[in-house]
Amino acid sequence: MAKLALLSVFDKTGITELAKSLVDAGWTLLSSGGTAAKIAEAGLPVTDVADHTGSPIMLGHRVVTLHPKVHGGILADRNNAEHQADLETHDIAPIDLVVVNLYPFNAQPGIEMIDIGGPTMVRAAAKNHEFVGVVVDPDDYPAVAAEIADGDLSDGTKRRLARKAFAHTAAYDASIVSWLDDTDEASDADDPLPDSIHLAADRVQDLRYGENPHQVGARFRFAGQQSWWDDAVQHNGKALSYLNLLDTESAWQLVHALGTDPTAVVIKHANPCGAAASDDITEAYARAHACDSVSAFGGIVAINREVPTELAEQLIEVFTEVIVAPGFSTGAMEVLTTKKNLRVIEAMPPSSALLTMRSIDGGLLVQTTDRLIAQPDDWTVATDRSPTADEMADLAFAWQIAARVTSNTIVLAKDRQAVGIGAGQQNRRDAGRIAAEKADGRAVGGACASDAFFPFKDGLEAAIDAGCTAVVQPGGSVRDDEVIAAANEAGIAMVLTGERHFTH
Repeated sequence: MAKLALLSVFDKTGITELAKSLVDAGWTLLSSGGTAAKIAEAGLPVTDVADHTGSPIMLGHRVVTLHPKVHGGILADRNNAEHQADLETHDIAPIDLVVVNLYPFNAQPGIEMIDIGGPTMVRAAAKNHEFVGVVVDPDDYPAVAAEIADGDLSDGTKRRLARKAFAHTAAYDASIVSWLDDTDEASDADDPLPDSIHLAADRVQDLRYGENPHQVGARFRFAGQQSWWDDAVQHNGKALSYLNLLDTESAWQLVHALGTDPTAVVIKHANPCGAAASDDITEAYARAHACDSVSAFGGIVAINREVPTELAEQLIEVFTEVIVAPGFSTGAMEVLTTKKNLRVIEAMPPSSALLTMRSIDGGLLVQTTDRLIAQPDDWTVATDRSPTADEMADLAFAWQIAARVTSNTIVLAKDRQAVGIGAGQQNRRDAGRIAAEKADGRAVGGACASDAFFPFKDGLEAAIDAGCTAVVQPGGSVRDDEVIAAANEAGIAMVLTGERHFTH
């Protein structure tokens, strides 16, 4: 008896070529709807599912393959005598190959795009993969056709395809759950976290190594999602490592958060060690690098403009791991590619995830992504003196940076240039002291941003000693009055945002 293949696909890429290879190998084809029509148009013999089952398509195509002659043929254990007797009694032909891909729910979410028959066949075939091959990805057609031409699918191939099939239906169901969460009008606006999280992610990029060379690393992408990384083009340099991606992501997100003027950011170990905006992108980079030129060694640079030749010439004077920008001039590319290890990445603007997740023992910590909700117009002036327009611009610039630096943090800025960043300290005084030391006199008349409130008035000492004339902080300490009084005494303007931005 000829082997029987059931082909029912939404994405018809390569299906006629696969069908022809099966016919050439002596297989019989079973299909339905548009797939059957396409195979027939190619001049290949095919039996319609409705003729095979003796039951018509019904309910507007919702019921086509949900029939014992289909699922009995897929699920029968060929080594089970009772199963074989059932097949004979009910005149059911065993099905040896199931080729199915599903309605494109992610691209067109909606009730009618929730596939029922497809996942049911896929799961049935994957369960019975000892006897049945299941193919859900057109990229697998050539290898499947080649094995069948040589005889039959190997046990290893059938198991690999079954694993891929279950991953496919799991991701499909996860996308439906996410869509239902997003469209649940009855959901509590005060509770934006879902009751459950169903993660489905595909490994899309192998990395040189993980955080350290003895660790293995890769980039995974959530099923149905798109990332700026997917379209990014690496023009030069070695393969990326885990930290390269982590730091480049931080740099690319921050440079786009700092406004639309020409802006440059330098990141080291996921923290900015330089950031500046200017009317000229080359000047912006020079000022960003000047914030902490020692820490910039081996850093990641993000630029929000096309990189010109003169900027590239400055970049190659400093050991840099990655440069990411929306584009590079011809001259800049010629200059940058003289450094064979410099990774040069051209990228589209990033998006921002709704949730952030972190692994803990036995599960995940999940939270909504931190966003700067309170804008400068919402801030409260707490001191006798209000900030000037220039001070307010520096406060807003420093606040954006502080929200993305590991806590505790103090950021000092002047003329939209970060001049001192104290990151990741266990107390705010040390963060302020480090920021002031790095500023080295450049913060005079500038702004100080603190990612959380000052618990004591001595937290202001570093900003005062550095010459800052304006401070932005969340407020909310039981000693706010003391801190505000200290600011008034020093003639500093202080604004309160009402929201903190811890980063760990």
